[in-house]
Amino acid sequence: MTGVNGTQLKHSQPEEQGIASSAVLSFVQALEQHKHPLDAVQGFMLLRHAHVVAEGWWAPYGPQLAHSLFSLSKSFTSTGIGLAVAEGRLSVEDPVLKFFTADAPPNPSENLKAMRVKHLLSMNTGHKEDTTGHVFRGKDDNWPRAFLSLPIEYQPGTWFVYNTAATYMLSAIISKLTGQSLLDYLKPRLFNPLGIENPTWETDPRGINIGGSGLHIKTEDIARLGQMYLQKGMWEGRRILPEAWISEATSAHSDNSNTQTNPDWTVGYGYQFWRCRHNCYRGDGAFGQYCIVMPEQDAVLAINSGVRDLQHVLDMVWEHLLPAMRPEPLPNDPQSLRKLNDKLAVLSLPLPEGQPSSPKMAEWWGKTYQLEPNEFKMESVTIKADQERTILTLRDAKGEHPMQVGYATWLKGTTDVRDRGEESITVSGAWTTEDTYEVWTCFTEGEYCPIFRFHFQDGDVHMEVDPNVAWGASTVTKITGRTSPAA
Repeated sequence: MTGVNGTQLKHSQPEEQGIASSAVLSFVQALEQHKHPLDAVQGFMLLRHAHVVAEGWWAPYGPQLAHSLFSLSKSFTSTGIGLAVAEGRLSVEDPVLKFFTADAPPNPSENLKAMRVKHLLSMNTGHKEDTTGHVFRGKDDNWPRAFLSLPIEYQPGTWFVYNTAATYMLSAIISKLTGQSLLDYLKPRLFNPLGIENPTWETDPRGINIGGSGLHIKTEDIARLGQMYLQKGMWEGRRILPEAWISEATSAHSDNSNTQTNPDWTVGYGYQFWRCRHNCYRGDGAFGQYCIVMPEQDAVLAINSGVRDLQHVLDMVWEHLLPAMRPEPLPNDPQSLRKLNDKLAVLSLPLPEGQPSSPKMAEWWGKTYQLEPNEFKMESVTIKADQERTILTLRDAKGEHPMQVGYATWLKGTTDVRDRGEESITVSGAWTTEDTYEVWTCFTEGEYCPIFRFHFQDGDVHMEVDPNVAWGASTVTKITGRTSPAA
């Protein structure tokens, strides 16, 4: 694909770059072994020796769709700080208070006065617990002031705690220094040179990019960042970042063994990059957004996902891909290459298995069911046929949210059911039994793919919402609905 600066990633057969097609196929097949049908990797791109050797997206996801990066955004924010350091705008040794004199508390604590930019970068601010909820969901819409007002229990540099609000402060520093948003600052310095088109970044109430989350770009764009880091700051003969910054940002600055048990979360933390086993490092976002850089193998792997078990995805990389990478080209293997290409050409998330109709559907179709109070604040649900298509309509206090449902295919549409504006969505449904209708949905610019099950019984509907992923426990929510008196 060609980016805004005309650069196109090179493509190659896996064997030409020293990796067996059979190993890549095994990796892809391993990724498809998941417990929840839609708890899945959604797309990936594998580069070896600066060549794309394999790429694929599971329908309804695709290469042109921007995807929420969640905390993988942090690695781009860190890159922005590296660029500003290279331009002489700041140093990682600068006190954080230097940039926020108007927002500082009247009598800053010694620990706050000791906090440096490097502590924001390395998640070593001295806070005992993550401050993000207090800052992002507090009453003060001045988020830097809210961050600086919180107690700092430990001396900065002595205690690791994952802290998205600390990354936000890095974005706020860029805005203070440049008068621009982090997004606008990065466009001419990073996004345009790397060929990353149309990036968007969510903002706080005052227009500051969130920094620690909220960046939306394509899978390939993740790979481009990783390849630039692998090339020690170079891209198409142009230096983007100093090599010294690449080394500093991807080295361990924090001992993170105090917070995790998964092996790839305890190897150390750099400047918004995680160290991994096997001397690798990665940018990492919730539900499996990955930019994995493997320096010894000269490889980069970009992944977008909606998965519960993040460690499992990394385990599959180490098990299937890492040992298969050889220093020299391998003999051609047309049969394995054909099997791999055939597999990549038909990747799809599973569809609900069942029938397009039920002998009993006339009893329930078209009726409105009033829902008992529920965490989603949905008030009613209606399912009906409209010109040979099924329409699922969820209603809340803000109005109706209709979704067209395909059968044996993903049907594209948009919805504002999550109160985030119009979002791209694809939907498929089927009768899995005579009295159960299932609707599988994918919000295709993000990770969320819930399954709605409707069990019809004795004039009621017993509705289940089964998420692929969730910020808390991924539990099934059960809601009873009863026929509207007007129906």
